[in-house]
Amino acid sequence: MDEIKRIHELRALIEKYNYEYYALDNPSVSDAYYDELMKELIALENKHPEIDKSTSPTQRVGGVVLPYFNKIVHKRPMLSLGNVFSIDEIRAFDKRVRQEVGYEPEYVCELKIDGLSISIEYVDGKINYGATRGDGISGEDVTNNVKTIATLPLKVDEKNTFEVRGEVFMSKKTFAKINLQKEKEGEEGFANARNAAAGSLRQLDSSIAAKRNLEVFIYYLVNAKDFNINSQYDSLKWLEKMGFRVNPNYRLCKNIDEVIEYVEEFSKVRDDLPYDIDGLVIKVNDFAMQEELGFTSKSPKWAVAFKFPAVEVTTKLKDIIFTVGRTGKITPNAVLEPVFIAGSTVQRATLHNEDYVLDKDIRIGDYVVIRKAGDIIPEVVRSLPEKRRGNETKFEMIENCPACNEPISRKDSQAAHFCVNKYCPAKKMEGIIHFASRNAMNIEGLGEKIVEQFYDLGILKSIDDIYLLETKKDEIINLEGFGEKSYQNIIDSVNKSKSNSLERLLFGLGISGVGEKMAKVLAKTFKNIDALKEATYEDLIDIPDVGDITASEIVTFFEDVVNLELIIRLKELGVNMTYLSSEEEFKETIFNNKKVVVTGTLTKFSRNEIKSLLEGLNATVSGSVSKNTDYVIVGESPGSKYDKALKLGIKIINEDELTRLLEGEESEN
Repeated sequence: MDEIKRIHELRALIEKYNYEYYALDNPSVSDAYYDELMKELIALENKHPEIDKSTSPTQRVGGVVLPYFNKIVHKRPMLSLGNVFSIDEIRAFDKRVRQEVGYEPEYVCELKIDGLSISIEYVDGKINYGATRGDGISGEDVTNNVKTIATLPLKVDEKNTFEVRGEVFMSKKTFAKINLQKEKEGEEGFANARNAAAGSLRQLDSSIAAKRNLEVFIYYLVNAKDFNINSQYDSLKWLEKMGFRVNPNYRLCKNIDEVIEYVEEFSKVRDDLPYDIDGLVIKVNDFAMQEELGFTSKSPKWAVAFKFPAVEVTTKLKDIIFTVGRTGKITPNAVLEPVFIAGSTVQRATLHNEDYVLDKDIRIGDYVVIRKAGDIIPEVVRSLPEKRRGNETKFEMIENCPACNEPISRKDSQAAHFCVNKYCPAKKMEGIIHFASRNAMNIEGLGEKIVEQFYDLGILKSIDDIYLLETKKDEIINLEGFGEKSYQNIIDSVNKSKSNSLERLLFGLGISGVGEKMAKVLAKTFKNIDALKEATYEDLIDIPDVGDITASEIVTFFEDVVNLELIIRLKELGVNMTYLSSEEEFKETIFNNKKVVVTGTLTKFSRNEIKSLLEGLNATVSGSVSKNTDYVIVGESPGSKYDKALKLGIKIINEDELTRLLEGEESEN
């Protein structure tokens, strides 16, 4: 047989056997025979390098080793879903939807796979890239690892560009095998299948990812309208037709009662599935209705995730230890006999504060009930006094900080105790971790473990030391796991963070009561840190959303000489102290203080780009049209929002006019 023809024949056979083995779990050939075919194909492809190998099953074995992951900006943000926890909350969600759209919608229900979200773009029928969710705006380029997933087609019969999203996961069977092998090799196993999947997909060496037998379920076609698909149900059918593995347990529900039947059915059988699920997803089926409902800043209004009731287990409380947070908050934590709960082994659980422990009469030596709140954070729910033997020890709150041994205090209005020592090492370290975190200054490479290591070694002693890491090169590159490249990645990210807008700095400084939203309010109001520093209590409480306590905390923060000295040092080190979208940039634009809605496909901007631009011009971007909307920006193929805007007489702006406005030209009429 012609060797080129044989290559194509082998590829088709191997892909068929991959599908039988991974998707159907019903192989028709032996592993030995499969290996023979793969070996033959590899040899023939090596003999014919002129043949394109990008879609060959041989590429699933990996082998590419990267020094680090590049970033990919999502063309549409990967938003999270709002959660509901009961049947009543599901009905409340349905009521909100019906009130907004005026009639009863259909829903599509799907299993919420407990894995790692992924976005994959296909161009000319081949994988162009695969990216993790990341922060929702941009993720890591894991293309080489994605190609090793046997259940994901490397080639599809569709030349037009499209993007799909799915969940990468590890089956319970594979997870057990990997942990057993790690145990044999004397290594610590993964805590749960989700961690195993996430760690495997984020391997810099793709050959390691290839050995982990990752799987993927695809659940979303991003640009469905390009293919004249008008509903979630039809898009899932299209994905199946293209050869994507879609979880077979999705269901079209005609009304909310059918949704509830679905929820009750899978709540009973969740533990019998061959993979972990952490809930169910309920989506409005019709895309036009989805567009009409729109989004909040964090999630779509047309979908929710039903989260299962927290799983509870019993174990023994061996000890109570105390940890110190960045604000100095002292938290008692239970040390437990290891117990498996909701997919992971738990050895520690929060006890919140002194009152919580005393009110529930939790003692050292007690048998206690543990629950994972939202299947994430383990907490002690209650003790079991009927199991006491008389040798249990009553809880006593400590009087001194476990990190610095200074006295701790508790205000009458607070449930928690705090270490008030400004120089407490635990507070300083936690403050550095927070400052560098993704939602604050977003310094990649300075995660919790690295900061702890640098702090213990004296490389980082305070927040401003982050901007002096260039002077610590020799110390860092000689540490185990570090080298020139990893060091330079940290330095590049540190230098990049100097240009962040003021709101990130304010959040990073850890001012009590100032979260991300409040930091943005303060930055937009005062424009620079010097103006905020001079603000009085009266100035602050005049600002919407700033309450009495937060105003007092802000004033107190800027009265502290230690904090003022830190700000001076950061300024000297080149850290930006101003809000980047200043009043001068937007005061003359028509968008200042206006409510704007975007509908249709824009050719010059992504949704995220236009949202950022408009918010930078002091506009509020909304997901739905109402009588309070000032402008509707219309792209190609606009939906029901456009019709509603016309009906309400709202000003319509097309993309060309929008471009002129953003470039400073005046709008006609």
